[in-house]
This record gives sequence, structure tokens and C-alpha cells, in this order.
Amino acid sequence: MRSCASAVLSAAFSLSLGVLLVQPLPVRAVTSYANDFVDPTYVLAKDFSNVTAEAQATIVSWAQSLAREGPWSDSWPNCSSVGNTTALTDEEVWTTCPYETRDGQFNPDGRLVNDVGAFSDLADAVLYNALAWAIKGSGTYSGNVATFVKAWFLDADTAMNPNLAYAQMARGPDGQVGQHTGVLDLKCMAKLVSGVLILREGQAAEWTSDIDTQFSAWAANYTTWLTTASIALEEEAAENNHGTFYYNQLAALQVLVGDTAGAKATLEKYFTTQYMWQIDASGDQESLHKSQQAQTNPRPPTQTNAKIGAYIGYDAWNLTTSNGTTIKSALDYALTQGAGTETASELYPDVVAVGAAYGDAGGKYAAWMLANAKKAYPEDAQFFWNQPFSDSGLVKTGGSSSTGSSGSGNSVSGGADASSDNGAARGAWSAVAAMGAAVLVAAVL
Repeated sequence: MRSCASAVLSAAFSLSLGVLLVQPLPVRAVTSYANDFVDPTYVLAKDFSNVTAEAQATIVSWAQSLAREGPWSDSWPNCSSVGNTTALTDEEVWTTCPYETRDGQFNPDGRLVNDVGAFSDLADAVLYNALAWAIKGSGTYSGNVATFVKAWFLDADTAMNPNLAYAQMARGPDGQVGQHTGVLDLKCMAKLVSGVLILREGQAAEWTSDIDTQFSAWAANYTTWLTTASIALEEEAAENNHGTFYYNQLAALQVLVGDTAGAKATLEKYFTTQYMWQIDASGDQESLHKSQQAQTNPRPPTQTNAKIGAYIGYDAWNLTTSNGTTIKSALDYALTQGAGTETASELYPDVVAVGAAYGDAGGKYAAWMLANAKKAYPEDAQFFWNQPFSDSGLVKTGGSSSTGSSGSGNSVSGGADASSDNGAARGAWSAVAAMGAAVLVAAVL
């Protein structure tokens, strides 16, 4: 009877192992948030809530995925007045046709080499690898950040010059020059700065003093250009999301180079100028942007400015506009509107960030996330740093559902840096194991 039971158990084990091998483990696709700032103090304290365990696993998975892609290195033509009778070559278009600005649309010339997309990937890779280093403690992740930063900013053969003088260049007969809208191409700078600050303040061995000094020098030179170049100052004055992203960049870089007073002054300028008229009495923050044909969600850069402020002791979350509205007002209004051509997922980071900053005592924001993002929302990377925020009891910790956002100091541990999106596979294992046990019992009886 024992040999029969052993055979059945062996068969059940083989079957359950087979299920795991033939069932591909789901992978959560990398999400590139428009912009964000992650407080290094929170990350390095490592007093992470149990409810962030799945978000931590996502971060590690994204860090690995993005690391495999790196390292990275660095207007529209209007020909109606040219009078040509035959099709123009690209070269003729570039030199004879005046270029006109179409806000919210990409000049296809600027995508011949996708530096904008590459910088976005770079910023994500720096942020997630720095976070993975803090979570896992492996020098592989901090080493990735050092490699990526050196390739884009420091190495002589690949380094970007510390300016955007030719970004979104307008060709044509008036000269081959950049436009103020090109400053938006580095809108993700605050994410990248977050990652660097985590390694610097955490004293990661791979982020050497030499790299830190060189990158700080690059940032100081670029900051000088941002605050003096005519096209940069045009972008600063933009009333829509362009201007808000400009302040994201400048304040983050000032923090990086140790100019805290300058960063506070930058944020003070934003919150006493553009911000004052960006949210109307109803909480609508989008009408201004829509009227200017901007296709970017206006809330993330405003929230990013508030997060940078919180890090350096400038409280902006409760600052009111000239209409008496706040950042929270803008989100509350957005939640009452239909998605239109956008997807509800664009609101997910905004909802969690506002819930974390203002509190969610009545559970309104958590309920909205559960209804719209469903059970996956605690797996999203931003759920890790936008805390405290309820997981709606979805994250399993210690064999039972978590109950909220109390800190436990727990982080993802163990050898393999696998994503926690493997619940289905774990469920399949449990079901097959249970079936095997039932078969075994039946055989023994």
C-alpha cells in the first residue's frame, strides 16, 4: 500500500510541477509615469508597510526589465507658401518650409532619433534600479544606475551637452534652432534625480564620489542654461503643463546640486504664479490645457512639485489657488468626469498620491481604486511610495489579508527577484497539490 501511495504522490507532484512549467508566469508591463518624485528619506528608512510587498516586487521586476534595455545615449513643416509644383525631398522641406508650432503634437523630425523616448526609459531605469537597490540591497542595481548615468551624461563619447538648445528644432529658412517646447523633452528629470538621491544618501558603493561630483557639475551647468537661455525662459512662462514640468525639472536639479534655498524659491514662484490660475472654482484643471491643445494630464507635474516641496520643507499640498481650490480639488473634480478619450488608469497614481497626502478616512479613494483598477492596484509600483494608502485587504501577508497601511518594516526578501504577479501560478500549484493530496488519501484508504 505504501508503494502505491508513493507512486500516486510522485505522480501528483510531477503533475503539479508540470503545471508550473507549462503555465507562463504573468509579467506586469512597465508603466512610465509622466513624472514623479520619490522621497529618498522614506525609501532609505525602510519602514515599509506590509501592503507594499507586491509593489516592491513589481519595482524589482521593472528594474531588471529596464536594465536589459540600457544604457541609453543621447514643429512641423508648413510648405503651403513655398510654391513647389512637385513633391519636396526631406532636405528641401527642412530648408525651405517655415515650421509652425502645433502644441500637443510631435514634430516627426524630432522622432527620427528617439532621444525623448530614450530619456524617458533612462529616467525609469535609474529610478527603479535605485529603488531595487534599496529594497534588495544588491549592488547590481546601483551599478546599473552608475552605468546609465555615465553613458548619458558623463562619458566623453556619448555625453549629452548640458542644454536643450536644439531640442524640437524648427528647421526651415529662418534657421536651424530649438524651440522652447523642447525643454519638455527632459520632463522626467525629477524621477531620475530621485534615483540618484537614493543612492547618494544611502551611500551605495557603486555610486562613487567621482560620479556624483561629475553629475552634479553637469546638473549645475544645465541649471544655469535653464535659468538664462531665452527658449528656457519661454517655457518657464508657459501657462499649461509645459510651465509646470519646467518647475519640476529646475527644482529637482537644484535639490540635486545642494541648492535647497534655490529649490524652495523655484517652487514658491510656481505656486504663486501659474498654479494660482490652473485650477478653477469647480476643481477643473484641464480646461486651460485643452484650450491650448495639450494632450498631457496636468495633475502629475503639479503633484510632483508638491512632493519635491515636502522633501525640502516647503508644504504645498494645502496651498490654495486664487479660486480657493487645491491639488485635492483638482483630483476630486476629475473623479466626477468621464474618461473621454483617456483611460481611467491615468488617474491611478494621482488618486493614490492624493489619498496618501491628504488622508482617506472615509475610504473614498481606496473604493474608487478598487472599482476601477480592480484587485491589481496594490501591485503598481507607485503604490510603494504613495503611502499610507489602503490596499483594500488585497495583499496577503503572513497567510492572511492585510488590514490597512500600518508599517511593519517588511520588504521583499528571499533569493529570486521574481514579480509577485504570480498569484495565478501559485493558485494553480495549490489546487494541483490539493488534488494530489486527495488522490493520495484515497489511495491509502
